[in-house]
Amino acid sequence: MPQPVAEPYWNTNVARHPGILRAVPEGCGDALDVGCGDGLLARKLAGRAKHVTGIDKSAEMIARARELAAGHLQLAFVEGDFLTAELPGAQYDFVCSVTTVHHMDFEAALLRMRELLRPGGTLVVVGLAREATVTEWAALIAAAPIVRITKVLRRAGGPQGMPVADPQMSYGQVRAVARRLLPGVRYRRHVLRRYSLTWEKPAR
Repeated sequence: MPQPVAEPYWNTNVARHPGILRAVPEGCGDALDVGCGDGLLARKLAGRAKHVTGIDKSAEMIARARELAAGHLQLAFVEGDFLTAELPGAQYDFVCSVTTVHHMDFEAALLRMRELLRPGGTLVVVGLAREATVTEWAALIAAAPIVRITKVLRRAGGPQGMPVADPQMSYGQVRAVARRLLPGVRYRRHVLRRYSLTWEKPAR
C-alpha cells in the first residue's frame, strides 16, 4: 500500500524550523521534540539525528504523526504528558519545543528539558508570551503589518485539531525565569510573535 503523504503547509511555527535545525549538534544521536503535533519537525530532525522521539498529549496528533512516519524506523512517538511521561534522563543530545511550553508549567517544563539533556547537549525552545510593557506592545504593533502580509503571501495554515492556549507569562517573565534556570541561555524575540531560547548544557 502507498505510504500516507503529508500536505505541505507553512505557519509562524514552521517559520522557526530552519533555525531549530541549524542548532542540532553535529553527530546528534538522540533528539526529542516536545509537543510534536503531527510530527512535521520530528520528520525534519530525522535528517540530522540518528533517532528522534516526539511526545504530545493529543491522541489525534500522535496518531497522525505515527501515520505520516510509517516506515521511518528512526522516528518514535509517545502519547502522554511531557512532565510525567517516562523518558530516559540525560540521554538526549538535542531537545526542542515549539509553542508548547505555555500549555504547561513553564518552570517545570524547562527543568524537565534540562534534566533530559546529556551534558553538552543543546536545548531550543520557541514560545509564545503576552505583551506587558509599552515597549512590548510597541514591538507588536510595529510587526503586525509584516505578520499579516507574510501570512497571506505564505498562505499560512496547519493541521486540524492542534490544541491552542493563550500565554499567561509576559516576555519579561519568560526571559527572567529562563536566565535563572538556564545560566547563559540566549534569548531572542522574533518578528512573527515568537521568542526563542537556546541553551547548551555544560559538559561534565
